[in-house]
Amino acid sequence: MSLLDDVARRDSWRCWVCDEPVDADMSVNDPRGPSVDSRTADKKAKVAERLAHRACNTRKGAVKVVIAWPDRLHVVEPAPLITVAERLERKGGRELVARCPSRKDAQEAADWLVDRFSRLVPGLPVTASVEAGGGQYLVALATGRR
Repeated sequence: MSLLDDVARRDSWRCWVCDEPVDADMSVNDPRGPSVDSRTADKKAKVAERLAHRACNTRKGAVKVVIAWPDRLHVVEPAPLITVAERLERKGGRELVARCPSRKDAQEAADWLVDRFSRLVPGLPVTASVEAGGGQYLVALATGRR
């Protein structure tokens, strides 16, 4: 149980898949209870284990997880965030992740992305920028070279 407690404290008791709080008092057998997700398939991952709800961890199984963009954000063609996270973690650099109709929408998306990536890939310093282009606004994520 100490591994679960250590991972959960590090991840601030939030599920890395759905980004919802995990109840520390819930049974580990309950679908909303805590579980440790191991990233053994990803040998280059900096963090070997992450906290997940039991149901989120079971549901993903051997299938690649899809991190949903919130419905409240107005984004067009949002990038698959797990793929972006893996590339930024492996190679660093900069990636365009979404297009937005207004600067306000793009800034909201950028703010959400920086917050979400702080839990999705702990320890990877990510910044977001908003750039005008082609009558829309582009949101980019960047991190230093690895």
